[in-house]
Amino acid sequence: MNGIEFFHYPWDGGPSLAWGLRVDGVDLRARTAWATRELWRPELRDQFEDQERESAELIWRQHEGLGVLDVPGDPFRGTAGRTAVLGCSCGIPRCGELTAHVEASARTVTWSAFRRPEREQWGELPVGPFVFARAAYEAALRSPTLLTADPLGPAPAGLGV
Repeated sequence: MNGIEFFHYPWDGGPSLAWGLRVDGVDLRARTAWATRELWRPELRDQFEDQERESAELIWRQHEGLGVLDVPGDPFRGTAGRTAVLGCSCGIPRCGELTAHVEASARTVTWSAFRRPEREQWGELPVGPFVFARAAYEAALRSPTLLTADPLGPAPAGLGV
């Protein structure tokens, strides 16, 4: 089983909060950045003055958590099995989101088939699947940790294209 942690962190430089999450101790935004690095390469090649640093930052910050006030109830149980699990860094709903197929049974919650709907040509991303014990998942969702800052930090060396 995978472990999950939900948290809230300040978003957009103001009093707004975002949902963040870690799977097995790793921020889902970091997992997605590494998984999409090569997919970004054709789009980002030769677009920046400082190619390595600027492309790394764009890839690292391609997603944000979902806005706490924008998402009523449980944001991680969508309809028709697809759920937005991360939003776009621009903050506009449904722009650049990361979706997953979420399936719940009596004992588990499974996230699989991660996609970026606006980039269908990328297909299913090499992230997951993740299987969580349902009781632990629901407990984490009911009691997200409140952080004072975004925990993602700066883009690591070697991520840029």
